[in-house]
Amino acid sequence: MLLAGKVAVISGSAGPRGLGFATAQMFAAQGAHVVILDIAQEASEEAAAKLGPDHRGFACDVTSRAACDAAAQAAIAHFGTVDILINNAGISQPIRIMDVTAADYDAVLNVNLRGVMFLSQAFIPHMRANKSGVIACTSSVSAQRGGGIFGGPHYSASKAGVLGLAKAMARELGPDNIRVNCVTPGLIPTDLTGDKLTEAMRADIVKGIPLGRLGKVEDVAGAFLFLASDLSAYVTGATIDVNGGMLIHG
Repeated sequence: MLLAGKVAVISGSAGPRGLGFATAQMFAAQGAHVVILDIAQEASEEAAAKLGPDHRGFACDVTSRAACDAAAQAAIAHFGTVDILINNAGISQPIRIMDVTAADYDAVLNVNLRGVMFLSQAFIPHMRANKSGVIACTSSVSAQRGGGIFGGPHYSASKAGVLGLAKAMARELGPDNIRVNCVTPGLIPTDLTGDKLTEAMRADIVKGIPLGRLGKVEDVAGAFLFLASDLSAYVTGATIDVNGGMLIHG
């Protein structure tokens, strides 16, 4: 098993249809002890229980540095160590540029970008002390193509920021043997898209995807599994596109 004995923390992972929970399931199947982090304690505990008795769930508001520190301390206290951090928590708002208010901007940037920094900061000292660690972050194809289907321009900006932040962390943390990478999913039906994706929209979108289908949460989870495992031991500062060819770029 690729993650036997490893401890992996995954933020935004309580939703049963989300990328985070799919990643948690795949990690657990590969031998990892998984820590589910999400905004609500009960939902986090329920999601962890679905994985089995060797996993735990904790509440964590990633926009709060104190909450991130508390979650890190709880995870490390329970398992003794943390080897992998998946920064996946995120929100989206499908609105146009002139409709974005200051409150909208703050809400999306706080979760999607500030949350990555705060949660990473909470675990980096532990990983530095161990001289080992993996951090992987969920960005989006919308950061690369300049806009998404269900995310406004501030969503694209937040996800572009994640790419830059991850590369900077990779450069700074490499000497500590901490690898930092990103995954950029294309359109993956999840709770984030909800019921907004109609069949007509689906058919139109698929026309522009060379692989001829929308992505599945397992497609993204597989990319995270690669980045979390020793299969990617010499990969840092990288971005893995999981979009079926929706965007092919140099």
